[in-house]
Amino acid sequence: MALSSSFRLEIDQVAFEESSCVRKVMLNRPQKLNSLTFDMVSQIFKALEAYENDSTVKLVILKGKGRSFCAGGDVTGIFYSGFGGHWSFAARFYKKQLALDYLIGTYKKPLVSLINGIVMGGGAGLSMHSRFRVVTENTVFAMPETSIGLFPDVGASYFLSKLPGHFGDYLALTGASIKGAEMLACGLATHFVPSKNIALLENALNEVTSSNPSTISSLINKFSHTMDVKQGCAFERLEVINRCFSRKTVEEILQSLEKEAENGEEKWIKEAIRSMKSSSPTSLKITFSVMREGRKQNFEDTLHRDYLIACHMAMRRVNNDFFEGLRALLFDEDKKPKWEPSRLELVSEERVNKHFTKIEDTNWEKLELPFRRNTTIQRMARL
Repeated sequence: MALSSSFRLEIDQVAFEESSCVRKVMLNRPQKLNSLTFDMVSQIFKALEAYENDSTVKLVILKGKGRSFCAGGDVTGIFYSGFGGHWSFAARFYKKQLALDYLIGTYKKPLVSLINGIVMGGGAGLSMHSRFRVVTENTVFAMPETSIGLFPDVGASYFLSKLPGHFGDYLALTGASIKGAEMLACGLATHFVPSKNIALLENALNEVTSSNPSTISSLINKFSHTMDVKQGCAFERLEVINRCFSRKTVEEILQSLEKEAENGEEKWIKEAIRSMKSSSPTSLKITFSVMREGRKQNFEDTLHRDYLIACHMAMRRVNNDFFEGLRALLFDEDKKPKWEPSRLELVSEERVNKHFTKIEDTNWEKLELPFRRNTTIQRMARL
């Protein structure tokens, strides 16, 4: 491929549009489910900074092209550089991504995420921290990181821990997927708009001339619907989720779910058990810890902690489950990861705690987040 063509392809991974007082950012890798590359994160960060400082811009819209909003970060580069012993690329990528999530979570102007499709991992970091989160019947949300030896990062433990009861713990530990109506019901979404009306909503938003959040909310409300969750879905059984996921250890949670499964045929319980038993035991225990901490930490502290844990995983000095998960599920596709340790009871508290310790490496750089007085992410506390 010619250099000029390659460069143009990278630039086109994000499309930017201007409409009077409104700016649009569109993730433009539909063939890759709009998974985020380092260049995409850098371009979006630069654009959002410029829009925030431009007095003529009143509203920013974030959306994805095709059937996905964003299925997460593109881990190809991280995988190959990591196996080559070069963990610094993963750290640099992740630092930039968390800086973008922080910018979105503290954005001084209304930001509307139109989530008409798949949203996972890094895509949740982009959208769930924005002020307005519009979903449709096509939206599918999940944080399946434990299945690849990672953990729900990008500040996920901050917004998941604010959901009703222990529903966030359920989503984090099982990687369960939920659809738009359930997202609205639990508070992950602010509005539900049928997909057939998304274009109409976007056209209406194009005419916005005010940054007043109430004005934006009222406009979206004109296109939004109140949706009932699907019968038999997990959120309808919040009392069972609270009973199981309020336990003091991952082992106790799993035992509680298995006991519930003996008393009924609920599909979501069996899927939760299957998912947890196939996930990395170390990742499950790290996820349990970050979710418990997420209830007490502020947004900035959550991002700092996520960066630290992710860097430990990228360095592969404490455990190799992340790269083993990528190998088994995304690259070799044998779907038979060899987790180490292989069972929950073999994962010691000391092993888990090592992921939270300071990294002693002259090449490692701390995550620096600027002080920003505006904190739109405080709206999560009202879910």
